[in-house]
Amino acid sequence: MEDNLERINTIVADGCRREAILQAAGILRTGGLVAFPTETVYGLGADALSKKAAGKIYSAKGRPSDNPLIVHVADVKAVYELAEYVPDKAEMLMEAFWPGPLTIILPKKEVVPDETTGGLNTVALRMPSHPVALDMIKASGLYIAAPSANTSGRPSPTEAAHVAEDMNGKIDMILDGGAVGIGIESTIVDLTGACPTILRPGFITKQMLENIIGFVEIDVALKENESNIRPKAPGMKYTHYAPKGEMTIVEASNTGDMNLRIVEKINELVSEKMKAGCNVAVIATSENADLYKCQNVLVVGERTSGETIAAKLYGTLRKCDDLSVDYIYSEAFHTGELGSAIMNRLLKAAGHRVIKV
Repeated sequence: MEDNLERINTIVADGCRREAILQAAGILRTGGLVAFPTETVYGLGADALSKKAAGKIYSAKGRPSDNPLIVHVADVKAVYELAEYVPDKAEMLMEAFWPGPLTIILPKKEVVPDETTGGLNTVALRMPSHPVALDMIKASGLYIAAPSANTSGRPSPTEAAHVAEDMNGKIDMILDGGAVGIGIESTIVDLTGACPTILRPGFITKQMLENIIGFVEIDVALKENESNIRPKAPGMKYTHYAPKGEMTIVEASNTGDMNLRIVEKINELVSEKMKAGCNVAVIATSENADLYKCQNVLVVGERTSGETIAAKLYGTLRKCDDLSVDYIYSEAFHTGELGSAIMNRLLKAAGHRVIKV
């Protein structure tokens, strides 16, 4: 691992010692790019108020310029410096869930450049709970724009090695904080309209939000997969999280013997592709793994625990690339409080290819 990182001209700070965080802060202050751990995924950070630095993020990721960046802050005071107006419900959500995996969208002040917001008049704000992220932001004295630290469209990185795979020679430093805890990106809530609206599901669920501020809508783009809507949040419009192989989700159209039908259909599809000489993988929960007749059965977690599936999802998708898989068949994971967030990522990874049985 160390030799590989030296070849790609990045710096991994093992254990994120204080001197490494100070080094990262210095790079950020001079307009550089630093990948760093958060509790959700690894972020690719730059000075949020610098047009040039924000532009470097888009260039390194190959990210469309109208896809806004989330601004990471280290205290609530920063919100009032970046947002034109902070409604009561925003304050309630910050009190309940910050620091943590919740992003709020508010009207922006002029100090936030269009290069950071994708040309929108709103700004996405989050205070991460990972101690390395918070220490780095504080040490830099900046607000840090940071999407996930991966090539645009690829599975998000949940460990430093994933960042190194995608950001080869494109960034100045990687802060290695080990594997992240949650494994999927933050929930995004738009607070600029008449009703708070979830633009991206995540670890903070609709019910959790409603327990604090009352009714919360789900954006129509999530419910109808509208492709012609300009994105107000990352992941709203463009293909994301995709492995290189063609991925298909197999799910039951009704209850009953749904588990058996899903297993039978996946085994049928696997058999067809293997007979054609293709390299195939199955993504399954631990409960079903032994039922599949495939050379590559990748266990993503336990069906009874959405947390285990979320934590391993992106790493499992990257494992498919490591195995040079041509076709991937995955079970659906609707169960539990994180079901909607997991399926949001899984559907995008599969390009919305779904077989119902």
